[in-house]
Amino acid sequence: MSVKSCEKLEKSKVALTIEVSAEDFEVAINKAYLKMRGKMNIPGFRPGKAPRKIVESMYGAEVFYEEAVNIVLPDAYEKAVSDEKLEVVGYPEVELENCGKDGVTFKATVAVYPEVKLGQYKGLEAPKANVKVMAADVNARLKEMAERNSRMVSVERAVKKGDIANIDFEGFDNGVAFDGGKGENFDLEIGSGSFVPGFEDQLIGMKVGQEKDIDITFPEDYTPELAGKPVVFHVKVNEVKVKEVPAIDDEFAKDVSEFDTLKDLKADLKKKITEDRKTAAQHAFEDALMQKVADGIEADIPEDMVVLQSQRMMENFKQQLAAQGIPFDQYVKMTGMSEDAIQKESMEPALKQVRMDLAVAAIVKAENLEASDEEVENEMKNIAEKYGMDLESIKKYLPASEVKEQVIREKVIKTVADSAVAVEPEEKAEEKAEEKKEDKE
Repeated sequence: MSVKSCEKLEKSKVALTIEVSAEDFEVAINKAYLKMRGKMNIPGFRPGKAPRKIVESMYGAEVFYEEAVNIVLPDAYEKAVSDEKLEVVGYPEVELENCGKDGVTFKATVAVYPEVKLGQYKGLEAPKANVKVMAADVNARLKEMAERNSRMVSVERAVKKGDIANIDFEGFDNGVAFDGGKGENFDLEIGSGSFVPGFEDQLIGMKVGQEKDIDITFPEDYTPELAGKPVVFHVKVNEVKVKEVPAIDDEFAKDVSEFDTLKDLKADLKKKITEDRKTAAQHAFEDALMQKVADGIEADIPEDMVVLQSQRMMENFKQQLAAQGIPFDQYVKMTGMSEDAIQKESMEPALKQVRMDLAVAAIVKAENLEASDEEVENEMKNIAEKYGMDLESIKKYLPASEVKEQVIREKVIKTVADSAVAVEPEEKAEEKAEEKKEDKE
């Protein structure tokens, strides 16, 4: 095998003209004969026993050429790519130019990793939020904690909005019970909008043990069997419950934390909220900087590279849906979009990701960034601690190469962020007014 020419094309593609010698092609032809002879019926010979020359005399010398080309082409292509030191992307388009007893010549056109010219990646500017935690933020967090620690209490009174009514119900269409319209001991929050419009409102005022019929008309966009139909639900109230939220005081602080006073709990919450927001602000700052770096590169990006990234995104999306128990074909029906349409929509974010990956790789090369074994080990320990797993389990399920890549990527971000300038973001007028009001208080 020899490379006759390697021509650079637009969009980071190359055209390799590859020649396979007569000797190498002869070896491939003989392999093709050995593979195909069992399927050929030659008069006077048992299947697979006819000599090659006899077969070729009957069917022509070219009878094994197509299969021989299929045998010889992959290895010849891989060797050509290796010899030319090409970093290919995707699969080649192959055109057979010549095939005969003197050998084979074919042209393989394939996308290659593009040359990347970095723009500015140091001394960039990006907005960074000023973190300020107000009393209202702490109180909101306390309210969330109180809600999580609430309990349901039965009450002996009629149903009100906001209550939880435990009910039995059954729906009838012209006196006939319909599928999916029956439930027993169902807890329904009145006012949540969980049921068909009008259902929950008609429960208000009912008492425990009371039964009644509720007239409902299903929405026009409901399931085809019931859309727009007037139906009757027979309902019985079994229990009325209210959410009992604990008072937010020192006793509450003792119950939900290691602190003895509400004051100490508030101080700790303020500290944690501040840390969370600082982390979020830093990540947003870094994201904005890296997006500027990605936007600033110059590269002739091949379409194949974007298509491959789009396909990876689609596979990840399908896996995420599966983890939620949603089959992809069901998602397609729910959204009314075809898989091709979804794939097409992913092309733009795929291009953005490709540009980002190219920018990161270019900085790694420019700064000669590496990750030591010790750094990879420490990162694995951090991951194990974060997810409450032992280190050996992390090493078993998480390839070291992926962790190494992440460590290097973090170094790239640090390189960009450490030299960057954070600028004041534009704040909304009402946010400033709220801060001024609290400052005065």
